[in-house]
Amino acid sequence: MPKHLLCLTSIAALTAGSAMADMSFNRIASFATPHNMADGEDTARETSAEIIAATADGMTLAYTDSPLGVLGRIDISDPANPKPLGNIALDGEPTSVAIQGRTAFVGVNTSASYTDPSGHLLAIDLDSGAEIGRCDLGGQPDSIVIAKDGSFLSIAIENERDEDAGDGRTGQMPAGFLVMVDVAGTSADCATLKTVDVTGLAEVSPEDPEPEFVDINSLGETVMTMQENNHMVVVARDGSILNHFSAGAVDLDGIDATDERAALIFDESQPGRVREPDAVKWLDDDHFATANEGDMDGGSRGWTIFNKDGTVVYESGTSFEQALIQIGHYPDKRSDAKGVEPESIETATFDGTPMVFVGSERGSAVGVYDATDPANPVLKQILPSGIGPEGYVALPDRNLLISANETDLVEDGGVRAHVMIFEYAEGQATYPTLTSAGADSLIGWGAISGMVAGEGSTVYAVNDSFYGYQPTIFTIDTSVTPAQITDAMAVTRGGHPAQKLDMEGITLDGDGGFWVASEGRTDRMVPHGLYHVNAKGEIEQEIALPADLLAGEKRFGFEGITKTGDWLWMAVQREWGGDPKDHVKLVAYNTETEEWGAVLYPKAAVDTGWTGLSEIVAHGDYVYVIERDNQIGEAAKIKKIYRIPAAEMVPAPIGGDLPVVSKEEVRDLIPDLKAWGGYVVDKVEGLAIFEDGTAWVSTDNDGVDDSSGETFFWTIGQL
Repeated sequence: MPKHLLCLTSIAALTAGSAMADMSFNRIASFATPHNMADGEDTARETSAEIIAATADGMTLAYTDSPLGVLGRIDISDPANPKPLGNIALDGEPTSVAIQGRTAFVGVNTSASYTDPSGHLLAIDLDSGAEIGRCDLGGQPDSIVIAKDGSFLSIAIENERDEDAGDGRTGQMPAGFLVMVDVAGTSADCATLKTVDVTGLAEVSPEDPEPEFVDINSLGETVMTMQENNHMVVVARDGSILNHFSAGAVDLDGIDATDERAALIFDESQPGRVREPDAVKWLDDDHFATANEGDMDGGSRGWTIFNKDGTVVYESGTSFEQALIQIGHYPDKRSDAKGVEPESIETATFDGTPMVFVGSERGSAVGVYDATDPANPVLKQILPSGIGPEGYVALPDRNLLISANETDLVEDGGVRAHVMIFEYAEGQATYPTLTSAGADSLIGWGAISGMVAGEGSTVYAVNDSFYGYQPTIFTIDTSVTPAQITDAMAVTRGGHPAQKLDMEGITLDGDGGFWVASEGRTDRMVPHGLYHVNAKGEIEQEIALPADLLAGEKRFGFEGITKTGDWLWMAVQREWGGDPKDHVKLVAYNTETEEWGAVLYPKAAVDTGWTGLSEIVAHGDYVYVIERDNQIGEAAKIKKIYRIPAAEMVPAPIGGDLPVVSKEEVRDLIPDLKAWGGYVVDKVEGLAIFEDGTAWVSTDNDGVDDSSGETFFWTIGQL
């Protein structure tokens, strides 16, 4: 067994600080939806968690899973250890769920086509899974909500349009409407079902309303969004329309509205961007909040508080999106669409404070706002929510917040859909771990790869080729919590952002500048190479790899660079041609003599996927490396720091027999990664070690592309 040289320190202890009287939300557990499949089922099938609800005692969760056509159930009597209660098979696609007692009311879409929509309301016994009753809804249901007194349900019947028909716009029949039905005992009284006609109200396609989301206040008033119509409707308990109004538009400035330029540049505007709200929740009997996701024509990247008379009480504008930009959760590939795309809203009162929770579908995060003053809500936290949050439920009696995250990346070998559990308790927030908030200007960032320790408490880090048109060296202050990005310096060639780089490693040159290792990819005409960068970010020297090394070239090249004397050492991530199985090269280059050499590093053999190196750092009598597999979530097995005696780092000529170095395990990083309460991320890529031996580790969030956007940046103490 390898010797462990460091004791495990919990993430909470590392970041909590001294102000333990503060109340914060922190994630305490996550639940992967495949766990609800029965023994023998094919767990490789796509599954999802979309709309989620809880029993009144807060002990049982139920969520809709449309890919499987089931209602999933979770026991959270111990919220830190959620347990599967199994799936309930349905006879269609579940769209929403509400719970009264032990009855789950589920909207089920059974539409034969867009022009022939149908669906029903099911009442299901949560314990046995048995059907108690059903009501035909006369159309395709979307959102469902039950009145606070449990007396009736409101259901948005969307009858959604076919986006591939004609020009894909509204005006496709049949029209949507609102359904209201009384609750009798443990089921719905279908005889009381009434439809509320909402045609003729909106300015956009008044003949074709598309209801999206509903909520009911304590007066029994239903508020409903009609997303594509950009319209709001308030309906009385008796079905009469109390008010309706356009959701309006927002002038957006300081946004990135250009797709596929691989750079975070927030200098564009979208005047008059219609809100097109998705979710809506009452804040009190007079105010409701909307998540302005957008669909057909709009999406204003933020959220709004309305008075039910139609007055805008608060508009977030771009502030919510900018807050996500600062913590590295901006999804650049969605820039030309709707940015961070707020889709979900939840409201609740915790410890006497009315709160609004705003979920970003594309940024995979939720903003926590103190809404004591509805005209001036205050952003208190941003929580990591998992990929593609679709629904939230707040349980203030248990101090819990639950998120349902719909994205399942099983087909790509990625992480599964999850339900995340957050607890409101004493202590500081453990997330984010890295932010650019407080910098002189807005700094967007992501895809952090290599790192190096500088003077004092400074760490320098580079981004990788996800931002290929914006190669950047970030300056990070580790003396504050969370660590703060204080500067972003462009890496340039000829006065312009340098192209054809995939920066995966950085080290100091000893003269105020840097050496950068770039991982090449020949099929994309990106060369493998070393780059000498001065203190202004200008590339002063470019060094190509020698022919005898390139003879065995493969895609997975340099990951990390470090300097000892005149020698630069680079870790090659995976085997290249000629390397023994499960061995990779540590390549050396002498900056004075221009000699090349290498040694071999013995990496772990695995049954699934691959292992490789992600970083290399020389410190004292050892050279440290990060070795990891490419697995994520429960499949992750190897995320470790090893050390190699510096005395063994004697380069031999490339092309000949290379010596094999020994390694000693320093730390298993999987317990660290689990301590944030989510799933284990795959890309542990950065390691920086200060002169006193204090080490910092970071993960790469892949630019929030098929990723939750979470970046973990933490210290493991002194080596």
